[in-house]
Amino acid sequence: MFDQTPRQSVSTAATPGKTRRRPRVVIVGAGFGGVAAAKGLVGADVDVTLIDRRNYHLFQPLLYQVATAGLSPAQIAAPIRSLFAHAPNVRVVMARASGVDSHHREVRLEAGEPVPYDTLVLATGARHSYFGCDEWEKVAPGLKKIDDATEIRRRILTAFERAETEPNPVARRKLLTFVVIGGGPTGVEMAGAIAELAKRVLARDFRRIDPTSARIVLVEGGPRLLAAFPAKLSEAARKSLERLGVEVRLGMPVSACDVDGVQVGDERIAAATIVWGAGVAASPAGKWIKADADRVGRVQVLPDLTVPGHPEIFAIGDTSMAPGPDGKPLPGLAPVAKQQGAHVAATIRGRARGQAAMPFRYRNFGTMATIGRGAAVAKFGDRWLLSGMLAWMLWGAVHVFFLIGFRSRLRVLSDWAWSYVTFQSCARLITGQGSH
Repeated sequence: MFDQTPRQSVSTAATPGKTRRRPRVVIVGAGFGGVAAAKGLVGADVDVTLIDRRNYHLFQPLLYQVATAGLSPAQIAAPIRSLFAHAPNVRVVMARASGVDSHHREVRLEAGEPVPYDTLVLATGARHSYFGCDEWEKVAPGLKKIDDATEIRRRILTAFERAETEPNPVARRKLLTFVVIGGGPTGVEMAGAIAELAKRVLARDFRRIDPTSARIVLVEGGPRLLAAFPAKLSEAARKSLERLGVEVRLGMPVSACDVDGVQVGDERIAAATIVWGAGVAASPAGKWIKADADRVGRVQVLPDLTVPGHPEIFAIGDTSMAPGPDGKPLPGLAPVAKQQGAHVAATIRGRARGQAAMPFRYRNFGTMATIGRGAAVAKFGDRWLLSGMLAWMLWGAVHVFFLIGFRSRLRVLSDWAWSYVTFQSCARLITGQGSH
């Protein structure tokens, strides 16, 4: 039981004879938003505690390349402690948060003592959503963390290995069929990467099977791919995927999904490997603080990103539903979360100086998605729409630039250059449960 005595408010001036306690800022989640908030508070007159259930910060936009053997996990992840090794006012705690006591201002952990806060930043991210069909998760894993990526990589590579020794042509065809569900950026990038892996990287590696005969099907329930992009770029993405040999099914939601394949409309597609990229839901952070949330669990926030009725609590990134200039919710993208994290840090610093909080303003520098080798789509503002090689080069430059650490940038750039020249991948390892 928690002590029912209300906590004393934090004083900004030292009491005679006593040492002043600095304000305590607790950040839950070390994704893009949480790390940006913590970095913005380095050297500030506050004590920061950054809590995450994993010990690494992940560059999620390149996670699909780990899943398709293009990169290794260490190239897109960095230990959280190393990011703040030279920040004495930032403490890193590896633990799973299980709730928030907003009355006593404490974050509860599954193991360990509660962590008290004066200001709380919820940057807990998102999880997969199977639209009420949670039993599909076992056969159609999503892509949110390194464990997901290595599991999908294991399934993809194992399918080719098993096909090499499978005498039954029907079973072999099933092993060489890959279904990606969801036509957003994750689904488009996954489908394109699997196609390149099968038709280019593995083309000469097997003796009994022809990897180039692999069937890759991308299923989207809506009328077009990349619904957040203009129709022109959606069409360019579809054509690029089809040139890679991907079968694109539009306007056909999946009605069944099991170990034997998927049901798409009236067609049954037998497939041994299914990847989910169709939907996400927010973490349960909104329930922790009993806040108003939308249908996928995103906390409705005020213009300054605080939770209504709780000026001491901020919600950012995929945890929040913040309106953009057009009144529509901002998308769950890394640039949004990073800018929100920086805004929250600036607001906390400003409060210490007695400044009024400013509303958050998102600066949209563009949206990109890659389809495959030399093919991508990009949107900059309302006028600049790019596709093809130029968009692909810009996509690569932007992603390398935002990777954390010079070493990671150099390794990713060199691996991409090697893969481009040789059509070979450096991370084709089958690891994890079931790899033997």
